[in-house]
Amino acid sequence: MNKLYTAYKYLIYRFQSVDEHGVHSPFVFNLLLNVIYNKVKFYNYIKIEELRSKLLVSNQEISITDMGAGSTKGIKKARKVKEIALHSAKSAKYGQLLFRLVNHFQPKTILELGTSLGISTSYLASVNSESEIFTIEGSEEIAKIAKNNFQELELTNIRSISGNFDTELPILLDRIDTLDFVFFDGNHRKEPTLRYFEQCLSKATEKSVFVFDDIYWSKEMTEAWEEIKKNAAVSVSIDLFFIGIVFFRKEQAKQHFVIKF
Repeated sequence: MNKLYTAYKYLIYRFQSVDEHGVHSPFVFNLLLNVIYNKVKFYNYIKIEELRSKLLVSNQEISITDMGAGSTKGIKKARKVKEIALHSAKSAKYGQLLFRLVNHFQPKTILELGTSLGISTSYLASVNSESEIFTIEGSEEIAKIAKNNFQELELTNIRSISGNFDTELPILLDRIDTLDFVFFDGNHRKEPTLRYFEQCLSKATEKSVFVFDDIYWSKEMTEAWEEIKKNAAVSVSIDLFFIGIVFFRKEQAKQHFVIKF
């Protein structure tokens, strides 16, 4: 992460962002009130955050392979689980937002690129046991821990895949008909992000929801986000700074929203 760049972009975001009072789209206004700004504490949150607390004190050391752009702490061959939990796992604020998005839109087929320790995956999977979640992780050792975490949380609707996105994503897409929800969280470079977006777009419908993590991680990630917004298939985009959300609603006029969160 380029911390100076991210800090600079955050200042701009704070200046430009609005709350529900600055939104004139009924669809986005409803989404803000009922999903993004929803403060209800769902019961599923407790077990997942209890698991996070355990991971944050785990001294287990594993060898990892980083297929993406690396973490804020740099690429290491061996890392402690508590370091990964602290620096790589999605925070409760954003994990719970993912939960609320899934709870609101009720997608049947969900894809996550970048499992890490499985915290965000668990939020995605715990909404509806009838949904099917596919999650791909580049590091086999991290994927093993994530699988154990899913077992501990008794989540049986997750299909965990270990391997390089470049290899595993096309194979997976050949097996499924549609993607209702995708969380892109496994590579923070422009070209791969755009490539994975285009591949997943081939399985999207007008009801699909795509969520992109760390859109201001670096200049090239922001460039990727800008290109995604301009894509002809994208009708509505929402910038929450740390994540971006896009929709493909054909009846919706193309609009971009920068929202306080």
